[in-house]
Amino acid sequence: MSDNTPAPRSSDAEVARPAETGAPPARRASWLPGPGQGFGVTFATMFKKVTTEEYPDVPKVTKPRYHGRHVLNRHPDGLEKCVGCELCAWACPADAIYVEGGDNTDEARFSPGERYGAVYQINYLRCIFCGLCIEACPTRSLTMSNDFELADDNRQDLIFTKEQLMAPLLPGMEAPPHPMRLGDDEKDYYLRDPRPGSAAEPLTEERA
Repeated sequence: MSDNTPAPRSSDAEVARPAETGAPPARRASWLPGPGQGFGVTFATMFKKVTTEEYPDVPKVTKPRYHGRHVLNRHPDGLEKCVGCELCAWACPADAIYVEGGDNTDEARFSPGERYGAVYQINYLRCIFCGLCIEACPTRSLTMSNDFELADDNRQDLIFTKEQLMAPLLPGMEAPPHPMRLGDDEKDYYLRDPRPGSAAEPLTEERA
């Protein structure tokens, strides 16, 4: 009669427990008991210099490329760079941006070209400040500033509108709507490099 008992696997025969082999347990590298080693970490940090920031009395200085509150930029004559293409809203992974495009007319021009951002909103309750929206913007209209103080106790106030996001008017700029001052075509705005100082050039009656 043959023996049907399965032979032990090579892995079972090679693996041996420490208790079976009689090997002594691993020795600790420190002569201190366990609790003493744990408190050693505490005592080692007690005498190190502590970095204390006096915020908000002393404003926090962020890095130059910090991703903070968004800004909608303007051209040197004051027209808006946003053309209402909605690419920033499509690129947003958190669905935090809402854009409605509008058509420019000869009587009311807000940006070069045919369209502009009539409605622009950013919901900072959803925004994760990833910066994908500024990478998708074809006109460099949308950028991110170093402003990080966005905390509020009202959820409605954390939905920023176009008026809150628009960059302020600098000297030499005119609040839209107004005709194009830097050229007769939108290519003059996006492809031509304006001469230094031309943005602050006062508008004459002929140009106005």
